[in-house]
Amino acid sequence: MIPRRLFWALDLAILFAAFSFAYLGARRIYNLAAPTLGPTLGTLVPASWRAALPYPWYLPPVTELLWTFPLLAGTALVALSVLGNYRPLLQQSTTRILAGALVAPLSGLGLVALVLLAFRSTDSNRLFLATFATTSSVALASSRLLLRAYFRRRQAAGYYAKSVLLIGEHEGLSWLARYLADNASPTEYRVLGYLRVQPDQPELVVNGSTVPCLGSVDDLETVLISKPTHQVFVMHPPSSGDWVGRVIRACDYLGVLLWVIPEALVTTERHSLRLLYHNEPLHLPAVILQPPRFNSEDLFLKRVFDIVVASFLLILLSPVFLLTALLIKITTPHLPVFYPWNVVGQNGVRFRSWKFTTMTAGDEMKEKLADLNEMTGPVFKIKNDPRVTPLGKWLRKFDINELPQLVSVLQGHMSLVGPRPAGPHELERYEFWHKRKLSIRPGITCLWQVRGRNTISNFDDWVRMDLEYIDNWSLWLDLKILLRTVLVVLRGTGS
Repeated sequence: MIPRRLFWALDLAILFAAFSFAYLGARRIYNLAAPTLGPTLGTLVPASWRAALPYPWYLPPVTELLWTFPLLAGTALVALSVLGNYRPLLQQSTTRILAGALVAPLSGLGLVALVLLAFRSTDSNRLFLATFATTSSVALASSRLLLRAYFRRRQAAGYYAKSVLLIGEHEGLSWLARYLADNASPTEYRVLGYLRVQPDQPELVVNGSTVPCLGSVDDLETVLISKPTHQVFVMHPPSSGDWVGRVIRACDYLGVLLWVIPEALVTTERHSLRLLYHNEPLHLPAVILQPPRFNSEDLFLKRVFDIVVASFLLILLSPVFLLTALLIKITTPHLPVFYPWNVVGQNGVRFRSWKFTTMTAGDEMKEKLADLNEMTGPVFKIKNDPRVTPLGKWLRKFDINELPQLVSVLQGHMSLVGPRPAGPHELERYEFWHKRKLSIRPGITCLWQVRGRNTISNFDDWVRMDLEYIDNWSLWLDLKILLRTVLVVLRGTGS
């Protein structure tokens, strides 16, 4: 979805385009009509009536009309905000979109007319103002309807579906599972299963279907990583809810949005009392604990930046890709050009990335070389790895082997900057605090690569730098890391 401030910027760009189109259109109409229509009307129409004509006898320079843009555009943006046209587009009806697109420019046009009346100005042009308002309405309505249609197609394809995990005692979970089945669209919420809090808790059956039991509440940390989860729903029991605190701490550490629903509010029969506050769109009486920067505008900008830069680099470096592929096939014709890298990303999502092949053998020789591992912890790393080809050493020295990961950035699995993705075999040896790395999208480069890189031999120090990045993340920090990465790559300190 489009964050509010970026939506304002988009509307502002649309209104400016409408302003430009209106001026050029008015000038075109004047140039066509004035040579023939002007002299005729000048002789037939009294001078006192000419002010009521659709356009004056000349079109003022654009500099004299420019003041109308901030006035009309600013009023239109305020009107759109008041009318609710900056809510998520999927929650807006066609009527609201069309009404906002019509009323907002007319409100701005009305304010421009008041200013002209107050100053008794005749420098403006009625044809231009009418075209500006009309074009603005059409452009605003069209852009919103097209964007909403695009979002609806993605929603129908399940792109926005949130995988949710249910936790609670049987009675509360039965109510919650039925409520989600009746009120939540499968394209919005997808129930992965539930965790029991009592050893003898009965199985959960909703509308004849059994909801998968993924273990007990003590297994939450493992489930959040092994089963990619977007949100957790907790039914807080009236008593004996000590386990809720553990759930809150786990979701807090791993950056998973958490709903805490007091069971008594939904299972106790009420006759006259009504819930005054509810959360859209599920209308559940819940306390929602949200990770920092959840759906923030900065994350949206980070994604846009990733797409733009990755696309530019793939085009710019395409000769390097071709040359590298050619050299790999010449020097090691029996090896594939690309090495498939199966890793774990944000929230435990498994995906396949790619690197240029730099080794003659993969994991088959790892057990034989285990005693040579120079890295403490789950990561395997040898400075002079005998598996690396002569060309591979040079590719690693300047990080050329990492370039195919730019495709994963475009796919959305990775970012330009972020913690290194975890291998499934590495994840099995992670301690719980290590797993916090998976709370954000992994990246091609990060702090550890620009602060010491091959000199870091303790995996815990590596993770601490990743967590420092997570806690202090900003767009400016990403930019600084990227600039420092360029310098590190040019120095050729990779291995």
